[in-house]
Amino acid sequence: MAALGLDFGTSNSAVSVLDAQGTARLARFESRAGWRTTAPSVLYFDPPGRAPGSSRSYAGHHAVGAYLEADTKGRFIQSLKSYLADQGFDGTIVGRRKHSLEALIGLIAASLREDAAATLGPLPPRVIAGRPVRFALADSADDDAFAVDRLRRALTVAGFDDVTFEYEPVAAAHAYEQRIDRDEIVLVADFGGGTSDFTLIEVGPGPRARRQRDVIGTSGVALAGDAFDRQIVRHVVAPDLGVDAHYTSSLGKTLPVPAWPYAHLERWHHLSFLRSPDTIEMLERIATTAEPAGRVDRFIELIEDDLGFELHRAVQATKQALSTDETTTFVFRLGSTTLTRQVTRAEFTAWIAEDLAAIAASVDELMRSTGLPASRVDRVFLTGGSSFVPAVRRIFLDRFGPDRMTGGDELTSVATGLALSAAARA
Repeated sequence: MAALGLDFGTSNSAVSVLDAQGTARLARFESRAGWRTTAPSVLYFDPPGRAPGSSRSYAGHHAVGAYLEADTKGRFIQSLKSYLADQGFDGTIVGRRKHSLEALIGLIAASLREDAAATLGPLPPRVIAGRPVRFALADSADDDAFAVDRLRRALTVAGFDDVTFEYEPVAAAHAYEQRIDRDEIVLVADFGGGTSDFTLIEVGPGPRARRQRDVIGTSGVALAGDAFDRQIVRHVVAPDLGVDAHYTSSLGKTLPVPAWPYAHLERWHHLSFLRSPDTIEMLERIATTAEPAGRVDRFIELIEDDLGFELHRAVQATKQALSTDETTTFVFRLGSTTLTRQVTRAEFTAWIAEDLAAIAASVDELMRSTGLPASRVDRVFLTGGSSFVPAVRRIFLDRFGPDRMTGGDELTSVATGLALSAAARA
């Protein structure tokens, strides 16, 4: 029975269905830069009108377009998937109205559904939705179960009533399986925005004929691309905006600039939380005596002009460039000032060293827990945006060697595999 494959990601999402020939077809989404096979997992709300609840919402590429075209910025929201396992977070207030997390994710999923139908035609009622092995912020199996239940409710809000979940790396294995004509044990490493997931699985003609893929083991860690981005903000952007500055208090004491606003800077979609009059007044008071001069003023300008999305794009461009080049230049235009800094791959690798160690430890734990020697792994399939980072690839090269490494369709293999998995379940 055909089903819709829905990969709702922390940063980007994709949708796929099987055609009559059993080939997975990806939905296409129109963006300002042309048609894409992914849509950003974001929401934008216009500034609130006079009536409560009158703020219009947009999702995906529509959200990005509305935000960039707005003279007066509203509320931009991203990375909602990262909060699914947080039992203390039930939603947020936009304008004058409280929105539950499920309702917010439901808005994104509903937009994905509508846009997918525009390019794929009528969609099947059954949905195979991806889920990470370990959700971000999940400290227990109960947290993971809570996250799955919330995601199910969010998809119900979007009109998806028949929902089945599949591990995202298992879905990627289904996509990889289409390339091979022999049975293999594959280590799938799926790097999202908020989680890195690993699965050892047997794929190929034999498991396909049995309609059963033997999952040998899974592991995961709640960090990936967003954590790498934060390190670039911390080391490249924040110093130019005053994170290391000092100021003179009203009592004449020299004090460091408070660190907490810069924690919001590392999660750029949190910048709107800093636009309160009290926070701006505090930063303006600090800026009058801060040294080096001018840096905190730049931070204020960034907040008031709500340039978080533009900053995010500049950070992402730097990270992507370092996947192919040893050196690149970070460039961010902030009013009449342009922030620039040369960044080397070696620096970036050093900044993310702790994150890399956590990823490596998760891979090693998977191999230990399954008792499978590295020599028994036929192929290592890397997928997801952060799989392009050389230091990430090095983790697998060191353990399995270059001959067993493969990848492809890094941003859409999970969605493709989710649709294919429906046939395996039929």
